[in-house]
Amino acid sequence: MAEAQSNTAAPTNNPASETPVVQDTPAENPATTEPTDDDAEQIEDAPFIVKIVLPHDASNPLELPVSPLEQIHEIRQSVIEHPVAVQYSCFHLEHNGQRINDFVQVSDVEGLAADSELHVVEDPYTEKEARIHFIRIRELIGAAGDRTDTAQGILAGAAIHDDVVAAAAEGAEKEVQPYDFDAIPQLSVLLPKELPPAPKTIKQITLSPWNPPPAQWRQKGHLLYLSVTTNEGEQYNVTGHVGGFFLNNCSNVKFNPTPRTDAKANSAHSLFSLLDKISPSFTKAFGDFQQFANTKEPLATFQIGNTVPSAPWIVPSASSSLITHISDPTRSQETFLLGGAENTDSLRDWNEEFQSAKELPKDTIQDRVFRERLLAKLYADYNDAAARGAVLVARGEVAPLNPTEAQDAQIFVYNNVFFSFGADGVGTFTSEGGDEAARVATGKDVLGVKLVNQLDIDGLYTPGTVVVDYLGKRIVGQSIVPGIFKQPEPGENQIHYGAVDGKDVVAADESFAPSFAKLAQSLRVKKHAVWDKENKRFDLEASVEMKGLLGTDGRKYVLDLYRVTPLDIAWMEESGPEGAEYPHRMTVLRPELVEALGKQKARDFVTAELQKRGALKKDGEETKEIKEKPEDEKAEAKEEEAKAEEAKAEEAKADATTEETKAEDAEPTEESQEKTDEEKADKDDRIDMSSFKFALNPDTFSGQVPQTDEEKEEMAKDEQEVRDACTYLRDTVITALLRDLNESDISFPMDGRSLTALLHRRGINLRYLGKLASLSDNTRLACFREVCVREMIARSFKHVASKYLKTLPLPLTSACFSHLFNCLLGAELNPKPVAEIDESYRALFGEADLAFEKVTPEGLRQEVQSEATRRFRFVLQDSWWSQVRHLQLLREISLKLGLQVQIKNFAFTESAAAEVTSAPAPTNGQAPAETAPKKKSKKKSRDASPASAPAAARAPHTFSVDDFVNVVPIIKDSAPRSALAEEALEAGRLSIYQNQRKLGEDLLLESLSLHEQIYGLIHPEVAQMYHTLSQLYFQLDQKDAAVELAKKAAIVAERTVGLDSAETVLNYLNLSLFLHQRGDSKLALGYAKHALDIWKVIYGPDHPDTITTINNYAVMLQSLKAYHESRRWFEESLRVCEKVFGRQSVNSATLLFQLAQALALDQDSKAAVDRMRESFNIFRTALGPDDKNTKEAEHWLEQLTHNAVSIAKQAKDLQARRSRAGYRFNSRNISVGASATNTASTTELPGKPTPPPSLDGRTIDELVKYIEGTDKKKTGGGSGGKKRAPGRGNPKRRGGAASTA
Repeated sequence: MAEAQSNTAAPTNNPASETPVVQDTPAENPATTEPTDDDAEQIEDAPFIVKIVLPHDASNPLELPVSPLEQIHEIRQSVIEHPVAVQYSCFHLEHNGQRINDFVQVSDVEGLAADSELHVVEDPYTEKEARIHFIRIRELIGAAGDRTDTAQGILAGAAIHDDVVAAAAEGAEKEVQPYDFDAIPQLSVLLPKELPPAPKTIKQITLSPWNPPPAQWRQKGHLLYLSVTTNEGEQYNVTGHVGGFFLNNCSNVKFNPTPRTDAKANSAHSLFSLLDKISPSFTKAFGDFQQFANTKEPLATFQIGNTVPSAPWIVPSASSSLITHISDPTRSQETFLLGGAENTDSLRDWNEEFQSAKELPKDTIQDRVFRERLLAKLYADYNDAAARGAVLVARGEVAPLNPTEAQDAQIFVYNNVFFSFGADGVGTFTSEGGDEAARVATGKDVLGVKLVNQLDIDGLYTPGTVVVDYLGKRIVGQSIVPGIFKQPEPGENQIHYGAVDGKDVVAADESFAPSFAKLAQSLRVKKHAVWDKENKRFDLEASVEMKGLLGTDGRKYVLDLYRVTPLDIAWMEESGPEGAEYPHRMTVLRPELVEALGKQKARDFVTAELQKRGALKKDGEETKEIKEKPEDEKAEAKEEEAKAEEAKAEEAKADATTEETKAEDAEPTEESQEKTDEEKADKDDRIDMSSFKFALNPDTFSGQVPQTDEEKEEMAKDEQEVRDACTYLRDTVITALLRDLNESDISFPMDGRSLTALLHRRGINLRYLGKLASLSDNTRLACFREVCVREMIARSFKHVASKYLKTLPLPLTSACFSHLFNCLLGAELNPKPVAEIDESYRALFGEADLAFEKVTPEGLRQEVQSEATRRFRFVLQDSWWSQVRHLQLLREISLKLGLQVQIKNFAFTESAAAEVTSAPAPTNGQAPAETAPKKKSKKKSRDASPASAPAAARAPHTFSVDDFVNVVPIIKDSAPRSALAEEALEAGRLSIYQNQRKLGEDLLLESLSLHEQIYGLIHPEVAQMYHTLSQLYFQLDQKDAAVELAKKAAIVAERTVGLDSAETVLNYLNLSLFLHQRGDSKLALGYAKHALDIWKVIYGPDHPDTITTINNYAVMLQSLKAYHESRRWFEESLRVCEKVFGRQSVNSATLLFQLAQALALDQDSKAAVDRMRESFNIFRTALGPDDKNTKEAEHWLEQLTHNAVSIAKQAKDLQARRSRAGYRFNSRNISVGASATNTASTTELPGKPTPPPSLDGRTIDELVKYIEGTDKKKTGGGSGGKKRAPGRGNPKRRGGAASTA
């Protein structure tokens, strides 16, 4: 199952979860264990083997495992994909001579059991089947050329795992090489290595110019005409017929599609078999091609069908074999092959498909699997179609339905998707901020639709919704709701619930109320009053902005979900620096914040209830308690704590309905009889959550005018609750985040994407980036501040660039990008860049607004500064443009704008340009050398060395027009996650937490299987699943399974979230750690090095979380007895740690302790003593002389000092003997500890001291054993949180694990 075929994982969570995975589970609803009961009941549903009898080889049937719950078409697909049956695509299956319907379940086929035979029976072709067969065979034999994709970009879905494995394996064969910590990051690590071309199985196979068959030949069963050129140079014309494929008598000038009658006459049902007959070299060539294809990891080549593949921001040069454009006559014919002559095969009624799929039954597990799998595929297809349509709309290639309107008000329909611009074309948002407000509203709307889809409320429907950002334009794509374009009758409203025509008219059709009430309860929205322009009151379940529409299909649709939460009034009432006004009033709170506040309120409610009960008990038992001992008080305190934990678990259910709570309370009598007295007591202590209610009014502060005093009082109360939520965000949530980062309880974000995920998960809007950066004022938070500032600059630049791009025709956009980037990032090389505009384009696009060419570096900086002040209320410091890390900012902006930039040596400064012209070795990218003070003096002298400027007609510019080769659309979709797969995962976690290991492992495997079935093999949700499972299996000590899953997680993450995403880095680090624990330390080093190289590109050097990674690397080197190189890595780890935490921190003391051991292993006894003494002094100062860490450091200091004296004495004696003998050479024991200031790492603190053995006279091997022995006994002990390793929150576990190796 999972082991045999791995399938894929998830996008929503940050790669480093903030708490250990297993610990999250106790608060989950135990109802999630329901799938377990179904599985237990379905033992008879175990898979069994059936035999598939193939027409060409009936004596050797194919054995396939099938599940009784599978449908026959799934078996059919397995046959098509099996290497032995590649030639079949048009057939049906028969059992006992009876044809089986493709859409029945295996269990419904009479007599089908283990070892039954299913016969593959070839069917006659239809025109569609013949086209599909032709496409499939072209793909199968490698005859299809490269595809130019309008939406997915260059190298979309590429993986570099195979190259990393090859490099790691090659490195494992050699001695450990010294690592250059100051090296500039190479952008080439983000691209696959070039491969030799694949073996050709056939020279060319294409549609013949004689297509389509004339009417008289269609009558005779002719479907297609093909032209084939074999590797031997022979050209054949082939007829695709209802009965198969045969060679015909056509030539290039003569049409005669009748079968050939000469010696070369050949025919076959499958085109594959026909090629085998006419080309003697085909079989061998196809074998070679398969062997070539099999050198790659299957997951790295598996087709991506259920998600948008990740497009890398850096792409190879045009001359690279990775993106060679190959001549392929059939490429332009693929539209016909896929869609038919009328292109009707690809036209779909998206809305009807969505709503019909949602109406499918969900009573049984199998029903839910089928429904969720269908929905996942449907959303993926729709997102792809909408993205392609949006790109065409943005380029002006789709005619508007209302061409006389202003451009922003124009609407389009393409491929049955309705498109409009995310701008205020008709004045709906005039009072909220115009175009800015409309742009934000569309983004909030797609998030709201996603929330509703996730809740899956019966009877409430949403249109398929996608928002696409492309070339400065925001385009909304929606499935067409039946009746949306229908003009209402006089006196009727098109909208049946919510605001009509602004807020002047309000509709409140009672038939919508029950569905909206369910939605409101889940979203914590309070039922409240609103008033129309005549001050008539309406009580609505949801925001007045949220609309209910009764479609002509009779379904109730919910639209305009951009106001599911209240306004952040605290933000609106604050004024920005220098009087900067926020661009719009759509500053709503995030749903995650409202949910977190609801849980906090529930926790407070439970605590208050417990205190009440505690007070009652205390009154009743006061006399007994007077005589109790202090120990009993402690026990009671523990009991109270346990109850509080129980309360937290209860709090997780606080949003359950009253009916559910009552149902939980009323349990069957048989069950209660079986419970112990203790459990009954717990039952009595259960807190009734039905009286707890928390909901917010989303229409506060939005112009509603209450009429009566009672209404005004209610509104004032609602407004206060919203203000409390704003206060909770500022005083509790933001403070808690900064505290967690400061104490290293969670991992630091690496880039904008991981920062955004972290803030959104906590319920913090990105407009608070400025506040977060201002509050990050100590050295520990310097990294967080830098990422926040970089993100603000990138987002501000995006808004500035969008202004210039919005009206530009596509051929001029590269000139715009190159000039704006030269002004932002290349001004140090050329302070007066000139826009590079092709004069022929200037003449051709005479009406184009070329305002971008007037932009200067100073002007652009001012615009970026102004945007940052307006949007984030943050004033960028003087000369911010010279302090940013250029390469990292280039990456951030490229990802935000969807840019694909050609790889080259980017010269951001004059010194870098001099290096590029003088250095033959390529260095792709510019490290933040300009701002990093740690660079060695030799590097500085090289930078300062004179170099002649290259003579060129044009002054040197960092970027040229040719660097910007493509723009991919940025897509925000509304696809929900699979509830069923997540339930199984949570149930598995909970079972493991409760020590039901076997059940837990079964449920985890079931969850993996569900993820793979529902999402397909390549999907970000599946990558997340692999990642989570690999960690769980590692904790369960199943290292082989953990390695395999971590490898899959890395590959799938590369292909779906990015070759250089934070998730990918974390997956490679996990894989490295798991391999090391399994004993493959040399291979592990290769993966860890790759992760660090990517890390340098993403963030730059000295990220706080690299302390753990570098330390782990040092431990791996130590296990390989590469003591000198290991010592260098410990030193680097210490250097980063000192920069982040300071030299006198406990973290630095821990690393000094480890470094001292490493120096001892490297036979540098003097430096080892110095480092251990420093560690001991810091521990003594910070933790006191009695702390166990201080004592162990003292014990080690004594032993190392004793050992150093002994070694020095031996060295002195040896030196004396050598000088007496007449020769001398330096002992290796001469101190090289001076470089120990260059150090860095994070692991756990030294733990229990071991009995002090005498190190006097011991060999280095014995010392190794001694050190490794104590290393294994080290614990993370210490005083409180101070001793926590300063690495990643979760990855901290990696540090601990690795250091025990």
